[in-house]
Amino acid sequence: MDINCSGKLALVTGSTDGIGFAAARALLATGARVIVNGRTQAKVDAAVAKLGDGAHGVAADLATAEGCAALVAAAPQVDILVNNAGVFQPADFFDTDDATWDRHWQINVMSGVRLARAYLPAMERAGWGRVIFIGSESAFNIPVEMIHYGVSKTADVAVARGLAKRMAGTGVTVNSVLPGPTLSEGVAAMLADEQAKTGKPLEEVAADFVTAHRPSSILRRAATTEEVANMIAYVASPLASATTGAALRVDGGTIDTIM
Repeated sequence: MDINCSGKLALVTGSTDGIGFAAARALLATGARVIVNGRTQAKVDAAVAKLGDGAHGVAADLATAEGCAALVAAAPQVDILVNNAGVFQPADFFDTDDATWDRHWQINVMSGVRLARAYLPAMERAGWGRVIFIGSESAFNIPVEMIHYGVSKTADVAVARGLAKRMAGTGVTVNSVLPGPTLSEGVAAMLADEQAKTGKPLEEVAADFVTAHRPSSILRRAATTEEVANMIAYVASPLASATTGAALRVDGGTIDTIM
């Protein structure tokens, strides 16, 4: 199977590290050119330097409508949009204020809404395009330790499904990809205290977290960012032309359903 995106231009938001960076690297390997995005120029430049030929960057804070507009102004048209930018912050429901809810909503949901609204019309005119929202198994297994995050990810899956129906028959596909616990830099930071306390390797601490907090996991470990990026690269490719409106799981079987 040859996953070939030669001649395509991809934008991966929040791609200076984690799943986004892995997705950018995977798309470059398919022959696509890739726009890297992050909030600061320094992080964007560092990521572009690591990725090498075919990558260039645009620094923009997607937490605001103005930041999204600046990104679109710098990159007016793309063939592949990967809405990966996101945040998560564990907090009990009763300690989660309006500002935290709004931050998760603006970054996790509205950044993707705004960019899809900007880029989909040109994709439709071209008769080809790919939009991928990075959701989460938390969209279905709402985590008690961060309900606000789960709600935002449920919204991402809903937006992707609705947009797929809106783009029916155009040659443009819209899907969501649902990672489970993944060993990104953000997860590593969340587990840093436990790793320091136990002295265990990060992978073992992550596996303990999965066992304790995602007991339905069949994989029984955290995924790597590369494992998630493999799915993104496939869905972004011409090979996935009959896959649209789908919530595609890279969750290690955490969502306890056969669908």
